[in-house]
Amino acid sequence: MNSVVIGSGFGGIAAALRLKAKGHKVTLVEKHPDLGGRARVFKRNGFIYDGGPTVITAPYLINELFELFKKNPRDYIKLSPLKIWYQFVFEDNSRFNYSGDETEMKKQIEEISKEDVKGYEKLVNFTKKIFDKGFTELADVPFDKPLVMMQQLPALLKLKSYKSVYSLVSSYVKNEKLRRVLSMHPLLVGGNPFTTTSIYGLILYLEKKWGIHYSMGGTGNIIKGFEKLMSEVGIETIKGHEVTKIISNGKKVTGVQLNNQTKIEANNVICNADPPAVYEKMLNENKDNSLMFRWKKNRMEYSMGLFVYYFGTKKTYSEVEHHTIKFGNKYKEHLDDIFENKKLNNDISYYLHRPSATDKSMAPNGQDCFYVLVPVPNNQSKIDWSVEGEKMKNLVIDKMEKDLMSNLRENIVEDFYLTPDYFEKDLNTKYGSGFSIQPKFSQSAYFRFHNKSEIYDGLYFVGAGTHPGAGVPGVLSSAKVLDKIL
Repeated sequence: MNSVVIGSGFGGIAAALRLKAKGHKVTLVEKHPDLGGRARVFKRNGFIYDGGPTVITAPYLINELFELFKKNPRDYIKLSPLKIWYQFVFEDNSRFNYSGDETEMKKQIEEISKEDVKGYEKLVNFTKKIFDKGFTELADVPFDKPLVMMQQLPALLKLKSYKSVYSLVSSYVKNEKLRRVLSMHPLLVGGNPFTTTSIYGLILYLEKKWGIHYSMGGTGNIIKGFEKLMSEVGIETIKGHEVTKIISNGKKVTGVQLNNQTKIEANNVICNADPPAVYEKMLNENKDNSLMFRWKKNRMEYSMGLFVYYFGTKKTYSEVEHHTIKFGNKYKEHLDDIFENKKLNNDISYYLHRPSATDKSMAPNGQDCFYVLVPVPNNQSKIDWSVEGEKMKNLVIDKMEKDLMSNLRENIVEDFYLTPDYFEKDLNTKYGSGFSIQPKFSQSAYFRFHNKSEIYDGLYFVGAGTHPGAGVPGVLSSAKVLDKIL
């Protein structure tokens, strides 16, 4: 069996390794000169910046891929558990340290709102039920047939999947600060807490089950470990060449063509690329797609875009935690502007990553390394980032200087930023979305792009746009779904 994998994000690499373990001859093609997809690494003047995911949960999904080949993961990567998972900072500058220490969690909740301690306990118990169903049972189940979805609907409705994550949390917890803290998880996978199906409440429990880890040397070191493993087990890797066309004979996929005109024959083509980009750019879409599929594709709603500002400082900000989430004042209005109104708003919320809090190797001696991620509208907004990029950068620096880091501007020695344009042009995501399609109920499981193409025989998908969804556990699980289909 010849299999070609397009794209080397976590999903693509996991798919390549799982197919190799099955005995397939595997070729992985990556358009960039380096592997990783969203998890690429940028190195500038002694600073090491992770391009994408920085929160590692469910580490067993990473370890499994080494164990498939009887390898010890610890020979390739080093995952370190974090004590404080996130520090939340509110508009009044009060803080909440979110962690796996339940005694400490309840103590802090009690200080904010005594009556919500019981509600928090009940919420955690309910998210365990969602986790048991949505993750343990269904995360690696193929949802390519309507019957599978129909069979699961009663259980999903019993778990209140018709509610949003924010609405579910609000039914247990009354304080607005706590509601924000406990319902923010959809933002980690590209969803709006006010519209994302409550099934994604399982992330709250998933974190509690395995903790939150950091990969020493950055998330990029996991990719490096995988690359070493792929080389050892005989997966061919082609870097710096893009797949421009998926070749088919009628509805049967027969291979791919690269931008240097090379053709590679294949029985299976597995796309870690964004499904809409694949269907629109690499295949003869309008000729081959059914009316029903075109309707499904056209009705999809896409996740927000991301503005990511990477910077290094000549001093260390030791009071800043590894992961900080800063809420703006108008939380819901800001999310409405991002997801519905598609316009920029100065009252931003942001996520600040400081890897050098845990790992001094990420910055030159005595200096500090950061990236700050701001949810923004995707490119359906028609925002001109060549104009707005600098403005957003300055707004973000002003906010961080006021909220967290005094004299920040004068201490920045190295910086650059990425906008939704990078996601659209370099990572080929539709509308420059950060996480492909939104995780709404009407776009989950059977209603997402299928792992086994609805149109072509021999075409498969892994990654954020297919089942079960975005985030590192999601995309690694999508390769397990592929394992069951093939």
